[in-house]
Amino acid sequence: MIKFENVNKVWPNGKYALENINLEIKTGEFVAIVGLSGAGKTTLLKTINKFVPISSGAIQINFDNEQFDVNKIKGKELKNLRKHIGLMSQEYNNIEKQVVLKNVLNSRVSKMGFLRALIGYFNKQDKFIALQNLEKLNLLDYAYVRAENLSGGQQQRIALARTLAQEPSLIIADEPVSALDPVLANQVMQDFQRINSEDKITIIINIHHIDLALKYATRIIGLKDGKILFAGDPAELSTTRLEQIYGKEYSKN
Repeated sequence: MIKFENVNKVWPNGKYALENINLEIKTGEFVAIVGLSGAGKTTLLKTINKFVPISSGAIQINFDNEQFDVNKIKGKELKNLRKHIGLMSQEYNNIEKQVVLKNVLNSRVSKMGFLRALIGYFNKQDKFIALQNLEKLNLLDYAYVRAENLSGGQQQRIALARTLAQEPSLIIADEPVSALDPVLANQVMQDFQRINSEDKITIIINIHHIDLALKYATRIIGLKDGKILFAGDPAELSTTRLEQIYGKEYSKN
């Protein structure tokens, strides 16, 4: 699905955010990107949808036989690429005064014509898709409850339901569980795992919790100072390699 070839990102001060990234991510993978703060995890994610343009190299993406050369596209082609990609972050980005259903429906605007979007008219199909995804995440009973009345874990599930209602080919999540307690973080990671497995949606997630990455992801990418130190099966990620990624003080236990 995604291929990085000799990708570099250099900031104006000359510092490398990403250095010589060569990586392939296949359709249907659940990839966790790990590393210290400042390792380049968020920058790597943002190059995929060109929120951060690369300095050199190439990123090739294939969605349902639509091919994109990310560094070269712009305008309508870039907008089309981004329609395939659902975004999540540690911020829930819910409108707290709106009911849960309306928060999820908001993601359908990009699929609406100008007039429908202008007046905010959602048809039966939009509502069916939104309600279907709320049911999938055990939120159907809260469809007409204002988002501000739900817990942190439920708020993140609203965000995930909204992302799914976009009908993406790829979900990119930047630290989506960092604000949650361990129980809720596990629940949200279970949701990601289930969606990846059942809906066959490729997921790439940045995460500080190495234990959750090892438990739920099908593949781990370890970054340090903008370089890939590990890319493989979670079972192959040794303590020695983790110490290289996080420092000698790291202990797997």
